Order: sequence, then C-alpha cells, then structure tokens
Amino acid sequence: MNIKNIVLGIAIIILTIFVTFYGINTFYSKPNYDDFCGDVKTQEVINSLERCEEIGGKWSVYEDVRPVEAGAEGFCDRDYSCRQELEDIRKIRSRNVFLIALPLGIIIIAFGAFIFGLEVVGAGLMGGGVGTLIYGAGAYWSYSANWIRFIISLIGLIILIWIAYWFNKKIGKKK
Repeated sequence: MNIKNIVLGIAIIILTIFVTFYGINTFYSKPNYDDFCGDVKTQEVINSLERCEEIGGKWSVYEDVRPVEAGAEGFCDRDYSCRQELEDIRKIRSRNVFLIALPLGIIIIAFGAFIFGLEVVGAGLMGGGVGTLIYGAGAYWSYSANWIRFIISLIGLIILIWIAYWFNKKIGKKK
C-alpha cells in the first residue's frame, strides 16, 4: 500500500468515526444541564438544612474548610437533586449509545472486510468500525462493572477473531 492509500485510509477511519459519532448524537441527543438544573440558582442566601432540602439541595457541613459566612455551619449545594437526575439520564443514555455503537461498529468492520475489494476503503472502514466500538464502549465504560467490561471485551474479541479468520480464509481461496 502506498502513502496516498495510507492517508486515504486514515481519512476514511476518521470520517467513519465522525459519521457514527455525530449520527448517534443527532438522532439521540445528549441531555443538557440547563434542562435539569436551569432554574436552581437564586439570589437567596440559604443557610439552613430545612430550606436547602426544600429547594432540592443537599446540605453539606463544613469540616476542614473555613466558612465564608461567620457562624455558618455548612452550605447548600443547590443543584444536587437535579444533578443526580441528570447523571441518571446520562447513565441510561451511555448504556443505550453503547448498545447502538457496538453492533454498528461490528457491522462497519464486517462491511469493510467483506464488501469492499478496494483495500484502502475496506481497511479504512474497518478502522472506523474499531473507532465506533471504542466510542460506544467508552461512553458506558465508567458506568459498568468489571465483569461487564470483561464480557464485552471477550465477546468483541471472539467476534473480531472470527471475522479475521473468515475474511482471511475467503481471501486465501481467491488466491
């Protein structure tokens, strides 16, 4: 493969990743902080646990930090509840992005391996499929347990080894 084909392959990898990333985000948008916590900021000074909980905040007691206000025993994290809701929605979205990107990445890899006879296009799509897998797994990785990460990695490895074996067997028959 000459240098032009290598550059074209890298460009196809990058653009395939962009298409899948922005495609998923276009049709399944990310939750926005302002949609959950846009109205929690007020001018009111909240210096009691009761008022803090009333507005959905979480009261935190000062420990090693010197209070800003004399006599204050703690502070109110005003957007605690809405941030928790946002985090729950982000976790669900991350799982769903993973469930979308995983098969999509495998399909792109298989498409690049089996459909395109032009090596640079096939290799570029396969690289883009790998990038799509990384994007999908990365979105959910921090929320998943180690055993889920292990199973996901093992299944992905088995599928890719099978694709590589089948593809190379197919190529070997042609030669």
